[in-house]
Amino acid sequence: MGMSFAALRQRAGLDLADVISEFAALPEVAHSWETGETSPPPQVTQSLKLVGDFRPSVPVSAKPAAFRFIDLFAGIGGLRKPFEEIGGRCVFTAEWDRFARETYAANFADEHGDHEFAGDIRPYAADPARVPSHDVLLAGFPCQPFSIAGVSKKNSLGRPHGFLCDTQGTLFHDLAKIIAHHRPSAFLLENVKNLERHDGGKTFATIRHVLEEELDYKVQYRVISSAPWVPQKRERIFMVGFRDDTDFDFSQLVIPDGQNPVLGDILESDPSRKYTLSWHLWNYLREYKAKHQSAGNGFGYSMFGPTDVSRTLSARYYKDGSECLIAQPGGIPRRLTPRECARLMGFDTSTGSDFRIPVSDTQAYRQFGNAVVVPVVRAVALLMAPHIVSALAAKEGKTATARGG
Repeated sequence: MGMSFAALRQRAGLDLADVISEFAALPEVAHSWETGETSPPPQVTQSLKLVGDFRPSVPVSAKPAAFRFIDLFAGIGGLRKPFEEIGGRCVFTAEWDRFARETYAANFADEHGDHEFAGDIRPYAADPARVPSHDVLLAGFPCQPFSIAGVSKKNSLGRPHGFLCDTQGTLFHDLAKIIAHHRPSAFLLENVKNLERHDGGKTFATIRHVLEEELDYKVQYRVISSAPWVPQKRERIFMVGFRDDTDFDFSQLVIPDGQNPVLGDILESDPSRKYTLSWHLWNYLREYKAKHQSAGNGFGYSMFGPTDVSRTLSARYYKDGSECLIAQPGGIPRRLTPRECARLMGFDTSTGSDFRIPVSDTQAYRQFGNAVVVPVVRAVALLMAPHIVSALAAKEGKTATARGG
């Protein structure tokens, strides 16, 4: 059996972005070659083999990185993976939750001596020089203060939220301090869709004012649904900023066409019986839904089959699985397994099992529910890639000029 596309690409010393450029391939097509879901044309395979045959034997890890990036509020690494694929090297990670740190560490080997894995970001925001220099900043900054659920909960408790919150609400400002100090060429920030509307739009307006007016970045944002990539209705807002003028255009994002994926694409063929609900829990969920239906509202569980698309997976999925129950023969449904959640969030391919899950099911459900959908980030990263390269080339040119080169 011949070498896989991924192995040939690495042997040739190319990143996925290089392949897309060299062979004029669509990003989603190149990714399907990478994961083995489809095979590249023979001419692509032959070209990669020839390049690899005549290339000096240099370990892939020794290839100089195209750019350096940091991964803040990193979760389990959903932002990191696509930016490594386009040639970046992560030089600093920050994540508060110890269980998420365990999963992140199990999936990302940091062999470089300059990589620090921090917990609390606030000491680094107080002294941003402690953060390594970087070209790109990635951050899925905490969304609870800006989410519909978070706002509702805090209102019911009479507590402040958003920028008035004494804890999480200030973390965006910590993020801004790091951007102000290091002035990276680009950043990607991710948050919940409701960020746009929180507090009548004042929260989002404040964030944009800080980024655009105070920090002087050119910012574009877009709410993206995950449904074209994975069988899940999940909308998130992505904000892309460049320090200097670029031709970046968020409207040019490549979105897969054709039929959207369905749950049957990612379901395991023989899941453990432990994921089937107990009769007691199933009865409770049915009674709870019936009670609210009689009151005229839509609260309650949601049941899906293999031809359906899931609701948004949340961090509370571990409690009862009610937002996405999978129908089964016999009438009692089951939760998704953690492996199916990894596929639903794009950390694995639709049939893959490579992503390591070293934590309990409860923690895994929380982590996937809080994560980004990796293929969505990949599409954004591929759109940003040429502009990152151009920005760094311009920066290098300015530096050479200043040195008299």
